[in-house]
Amino acid sequence: MNAPAPQSGSPFTLAVSSEMVFVDLPVVERVRRIHELGFAVEIWDWTTHDVDALVALRDEGVVYSSMTGYVRGRLADREGADELLATAAESVPVAQRLGIPRLNLHGTGLDGRGLPVVPSAEVTGPMWLRARETLGRIAELGEREGVQFVLENLNTEVDHPGTPFARATDCLALVESVGSPHLRLMLDLYHAQIGEGNLIELCRRALPWIGEIQVADVPGRCEPGTGEIAYPAVARALADMGYRGTVGLEAWASGDPELALTRFRDAFTL
Repeated sequence: MNAPAPQSGSPFTLAVSSEMVFVDLPVVERVRRIHELGFAVEIWDWTTHDVDALVALRDEGVVYSSMTGYVRGRLADREGADELLATAAESVPVAQRLGIPRLNLHGTGLDGRGLPVVPSAEVTGPMWLRARETLGRIAELGEREGVQFVLENLNTEVDHPGTPFARATDCLALVESVGSPHLRLMLDLYHAQIGEGNLIELCRRALPWIGEIQVADVPGRCEPGTGEIAYPAVARALADMGYRGTVGLEAWASGDPELALTRFRDAFTL
């Protein structure tokens, strides 16, 4: 698919999660509103949406940036890996209908509250080996189908306790070990700030492997400018290091959603 051109003044393509803003509107209206404001659109679990209605919005010019790339499954055990591959294969045709280039994965399956279906107090060596093998199979699926899967880092301190392979450095190590253009990192800077910090150097280290960057401020997971992260400085550093991809707002609006999206755009306009 053809991504939207970077917004005026921004070297990046800016996208917004339709799951977290305009939440008083039906999803189709959220998507339309985000598009009208000049952004690409992210969705999560496609099984909870009217896919035909979302596809129809493409005739209005809506561009989708990413979606959750599986329904169930886990990285680090055989049964969970088989289920992950099966539901990822089910997700690919939906992504293709929507023109979505990136399908998002996590260290394990998450429930409706964002908690791991099978929590892990410890990540063992055999789990690392199984996760790497599973992601290699995922990359092969991506290569066959012409799509890119992305592995997202999470935080275990606030939002996703018990999730294995949550840190950005862990996700990066797995992605690097597979070494496929069909598996990249969904680098979420909100989660990384809580779990690791040193965001600009993290971006620099991960740059060759980044498929997309997601943002929200800390604390509160609202739009840039509501917390402690100096997102304009991060944006300048990303541009200076040559990143020209998608930056997605995966954040709650602290108040008026349109104002939240304006703040997001301003933070990533140079």
